[in-house]
Amino acid sequence: MYELMVEDTFAAAHALRGYKGKCENLHGHTFRIQAFIAGAKLNDIGIMMDFHEIKRLLKNILDRFDHKDLCEISEFKIDNPSSENIAKVVFNELKRDIKELNKVTVWESSSTCASYFDPLYNLPLINGEMERSGRGGM
Repeated sequence: MYELMVEDTFAAAHALRGYKGKCENLHGHTFRIQAFIAGAKLNDIGIMMDFHEIKRLLKNILDRFDHKDLCEISEFKIDNPSSENIAKVVFNELKRDIKELNKVTVWESSSTCASYFDPLYNLPLINGEMERSGRGGM
């Protein structure tokens, strides 16, 4: 199994509605986004996917958030623009173009991050192999 990772950043402000503490106030981060792609096969030239293409697709999504108040973006009008929800939004949008997308991680500082992943790629091991059937009740 192979895993690729590309990374990009964007700067934005957000406030966490309902949070009790400093993060309920408008504040900013330089968010670092990592996208992980997993696959078992390489193409005829020995690559799974072109890094430049992954970066382009990720950048197209992140450009909508760059230098914005995330609370004003449609995806976060109801859901808080938490790192968890940012990861889920980026994952779902990127997954439309990259079926092999495995996980998106959002870093809001050098020591804190949240990830959203495809459960089909992250199921527990059964007899030393990953169960990927998508069936419940293993």
